[in-house]
Amino acid sequence: MKEFGLVAMKPQSTSVKVADQLRERIIDGYFAPGQQINESLVSSQLNLSRGPVREALQRLSQEGLLVSKPNRGVFVVELTPKDVDEIYGVREILELGAAQIIMAQPAERREEVAEELRKVAVRLTEAAGEDDWESVFKLDLEFHTTLVSESGNSRLLRAYTTLAAETLMCMRNLEQSYPASSSVTTHLMMAEMIGEGSMDEVRSAFHRHLTV
Repeated sequence: MKEFGLVAMKPQSTSVKVADQLRERIIDGYFAPGQQINESLVSSQLNLSRGPVREALQRLSQEGLLVSKPNRGVFVVELTPKDVDEIYGVREILELGAAQIIMAQPAERREEVAEELRKVAVRLTEAAGEDDWESVFKLDLEFHTTLVSESGNSRLLRAYTTLAAETLMCMRNLEQSYPASSSVTTHLMMAEMIGEGSMDEVRSAFHRHLTV
């Protein structure tokens, strides 16, 4: 039996926890794009009945990470260049919406957000300098998620987090979706713009960064 790199779970574990574990394995590339995920094998390895696993697979299908093919089974989605363009396009819309909310706040509040973003940007740049691309990908997403979170709009954040897994898949599996290593330093520049720049400057910088 093929091992899937999953950790055995107690029978009382919920389908949500199963989905979380499978999602992580999809994001980190253990399950490759186009690979079939066998419900029976996963159930066996997790020591669960097939019900919770089936629900988890349905959840991930709703999130767009899996695709069900009639009479064939469930497969990891294969993102096309068009998919990548759509994902980054929606990210830009949501991030600029968050930036606009933040930049309408008093200068002190803008500086608080900028400082939080600087902290992530510094860690990201350090990870890139060490060629730790696993950390780079996660910190890149943390930077942008922090921006959206700091807007204080819970629905904006909810919409944004639905793109998180797909974004990480883009970074890891499609070379054109992630900028050259030298561009990671642009995160620090974007943080500074949130603190002191104009909305036009922010809009231009984020557009350049999120155009793939």
